[in-house]
Amino acid sequence: MGERAGRTSGHWAAGTRILWRYRENGGARIHIARPVTVVRDDPDLLAVWLAPGTECVKPVLADGTPVHQEPLATRYTKPRTVARGRWLGTGVLKLARPAEPWSVWLFWEPGWRFKNWYVNLEEPLTRWAGGVDSEDHFLDISVHPDGARYWRDEDEFAQARRDGLVDSALAGRVRAAGRAAIEVIDAWGPPFSDGWENWRPDPSWAVPSLPQDWDRTPAHVSS
Repeated sequence: MGERAGRTSGHWAAGTRILWRYRENGGARIHIARPVTVVRDDPDLLAVWLAPGTECVKPVLADGTPVHQEPLATRYTKPRTVARGRWLGTGVLKLARPAEPWSVWLFWEPGWRFKNWYVNLEEPLTRWAGGVDSEDHFLDISVHPDGARYWRDEDEFAQARRDGLVDSALAGRVRAAGRAAIEVIDAWGPPFSDGWENWRPDPSWAVPSLPQDWDRTPAHVSS
C-alpha cells in the first residue's frame, strides 16, 4: 500500500488499495484505520470497498472493553487505546463527494440482499498520498430501500456535547449538514439515485492488508 501506488492525475485508479481513517474526537491521533480498495475516484466522487474480513484498527477502552459496551455516561471520558480486529459481516461500499461533510455507506445482508444506506456525518475528507482522513461527528442518518429515513445516534451526539467533544459551533455545523443530507435524500439525488445498490466488487480483488505504519502522519493533505 505504497503512498504513490495507483495515483494518476491526483486520483487513484480502480483497484488501488488505500487507507480510510478517522481521527479521535478532540485530538489528533488516528484511532480508526480501514484498508479499502478504490472502486472509483474522480473529481465528483470517491468510492471504496471495505471487504469482509479486512484487518482494521478501532478504538477500545484502556482495559480492552469494546467502546459500545461501555455505558453512555462514561463512554467518552474513560481512557482509550486502539486494537486490531477484523471487519465482521458483509462488506461496505463507501461513497464520498469532495468537500461534502458526510459520506454514504451501503450495507447488504448475506447473499447481496440490499439492506440500507447510512449517511455518516463527518468532517469533509482530506486526501493524502496513502488515503483519506476525517473525524466522525457522532450523528448519522439511516436510509431504507423504500426511502424512509431515520436519525441515528442522537443519544451519542448529546453525550458528546455534554462531555465537551462537540461545542455549540460544531453542533450547529453538524445539524446543518444533516439537514442538507436530508434534502438530498428527500429529492432522491445522488448517490441514492445512482444504482450503487446493484454494484458488486471485482472478484479478483484480494482483501487489503493493514500496513504497519497505518497511523503515519501524511507529508501533506488536500481536500
